[in-house]
Amino acid sequence: MIIKNGLVFQEDKTFAKRDLYIEDGKIVGSLEEVKDRTEVDAEGLYVLPGLVDVHSHGAVGCDFSDGDLEGLKKILTYERSCGVTSYCPTSMTINTDELRGIFKAMGDFTEGPGMAHVAGINMEGPFLDVEKKGAHLAEYILAPDVEFFRECNQASGNKIRLVTLAPNVEGAFAFIRELHDEVSISLGHTGADYETAKAALEAGANHVTHLCNAMLPLEHRKPGLIGAASEDEGCYAELISDGIHIHESMVRAVFRMFPGRVVLISDSMRATGLEDGTYDLGGQQVTVNGKLATLASGTIAGSATNLYDCMRTAVSFGIPREEAIAAATMNPAKSIGVYDEVGSFTPGKRADVVLADRDLKLVKVL
Repeated sequence: MIIKNGLVFQEDKTFAKRDLYIEDGKIVGSLEEVKDRTEVDAEGLYVLPGLVDVHSHGAVGCDFSDGDLEGLKKILTYERSCGVTSYCPTSMTINTDELRGIFKAMGDFTEGPGMAHVAGINMEGPFLDVEKKGAHLAEYILAPDVEFFRECNQASGNKIRLVTLAPNVEGAFAFIRELHDEVSISLGHTGADYETAKAALEAGANHVTHLCNAMLPLEHRKPGLIGAASEDEGCYAELISDGIHIHESMVRAVFRMFPGRVVLISDSMRATGLEDGTYDLGGQQVTVNGKLATLASGTIAGSATNLYDCMRTAVSFGIPREEAIAAATMNPAKSIGVYDEVGSFTPGKRADVVLADRDLKLVKVL
């Protein structure tokens, strides 16, 4: 396939009018390498790498923690239709036997045609701080457990790419030191202060789970995890730019504080893609009204939007278009160690392509 005349997003975060060559599902570097010369005219359109969502629980009535692979296929089909071509199904804090089950089910899972590619698994619970549990159930929260993590990861076929950890709980630092070379460790759902967070990053953590949410706020005398992570140039920070979780001024501030390190995520739950109503998230009832999803207590519980819409919302907040695109493609791929496979149009990578108009409205997913 040849995608002609489009404005192709480059690894230096610029656009170049050029043709894009695809053969056997991979990007190739020249016309000579293309056997199937079917042409797609992208005149006047942006040609973007498929988006990479590293933190999403579900959509269209399904949730990864259901342990239902047919449900996961529905999620992956929906995500691809929204321009998200690489996806990390994300677990909640649930019963340990159920966790083992959903990870084991992923051991032999392969997505089918028309679905987003599973780039890995995000293990958001259960190693959290009860005081900052958010929508996670306190009764299933555990102290960090290296052996339990390895059991789950092995059962999944070593597909866990990201695990959330509260660095202020007992056993956290031993966990980080033991596992930081095996998985990206994300700090989150934590009341950690600046000093604790800084030490955890120095020990090997390299990621932050939904920055600003379920953690201490950034204060001038108590900068907390946000301040510590902003100073670590190797740390990526997730951000839910849905217009609900984070004020637009803070979205702009985060992009300034984490240059080239913002990872836009959806943190979507099963109500995404459906009408307003009451749904389940990790065993708790969630009420959805527009983009807002809340527990009975009023606590925000995930989002009801997809990553593509979060990217467009970030642009509407004043984030430069190129930076928002990078934060939904390149940065997340780098943050979980799959940038050699997805996230840009380097020859040899998956040919995941999104066509969009000048307002970033989705036109086609190829």
